[in-house]
Amino acid sequence: MESQQAHTGTYSFEFFPPKTLLGMQKLSNTLNELASCRPKFFSCTYGAGGSMPDRTVETVKAIQSAGHAAAPHLTCQGAARGHIESLLDLYKRWEIQYLVALRGDVSSAESYQCEFPFARDLVAFIRRVTGAAFHITVACYPEVHPEASNACSDLEHFKAKVESGANAAITQYFYNADAYFRFVDACNALHIKVPIIPGIMPIGNFAQLVRFSDRCGAEIPRWLRLRMQAFGSDLCSIRSYGLDVVTELCDRLLAGGAPGLHFYTMNQAELTLLIWQRLGFESAEIQASAEDDGTVETQVARGSANVHNSPAGWGYPLAAPRRPVL
Repeated sequence: MESQQAHTGTYSFEFFPPKTLLGMQKLSNTLNELASCRPKFFSCTYGAGGSMPDRTVETVKAIQSAGHAAAPHLTCQGAARGHIESLLDLYKRWEIQYLVALRGDVSSAESYQCEFPFARDLVAFIRRVTGAAFHITVACYPEVHPEASNACSDLEHFKAKVESGANAAITQYFYNADAYFRFVDACNALHIKVPIIPGIMPIGNFAQLVRFSDRCGAEIPRWLRLRMQAFGSDLCSIRSYGLDVVTELCDRLLAGGAPGLHFYTMNQAELTLLIWQRLGFESAEIQASAEDDGTVETQVARGSANVHNSPAGWGYPLAAPRRPVL
């Protein structure tokens, strides 16, 4: 993990472009809440199969106008070179520094026949057109891309993206920390030294998570499925246990040398903020709050007690945070 320990403090949050005015208003509230954590950037997806590029541009503009760093996603699917080049020109005018370059979802054999077959081709094009104007992040898969023939082939694809000009990578979400550590070790063996940021998916609705994971190929460990299934329709216990699982995952990743975290927020702030506080990080709002009155409630709100709620509703303390307060 030595290669990752050289890159610390990289925290970011991901949104998807809302389809309605009400959705945009809700996202604005989420943005304001998460901005107190002072992330490196807020990324915005390109829509399934590149289906919502205009909404992505609108959302990116809203993030930038609110005074925050935006990282628009660019995908290969359905994107002509001229369109990508015009977006790059637009983003340069808006003084955007970060991009996330992805292959995107392949919906059919026809859509795969595009001008950028793979993310490495898109990264190389961005570098050729813009030079070093953008910090480019790509995707990687600690538990292997669902379409990869094997783990070695998947690693070679990742290496090709880095060699094409990527500065960093964000992983698919996972719930097995060892998969991340083994993946980083494998990358080190191939001399891949860019920051590899773990992607984190909070668990609020497990049935929805299962459906989403089945579509994107993310792994849900058997032990986690069985425990969540045991809760049945008890959404409170699912949410509480999910917070414990994901917080402990983040804590282990950071303690093991991960350079930061990237949260898939699903355009909601609550679970991400709770995890953030449980990890012992303080937001700007909490730092500016009134003097601690010594109560457990205040300590939890400020992220200093590091108390988790069990599925039964009782609190229990975990080890003190192993990362400095931001």
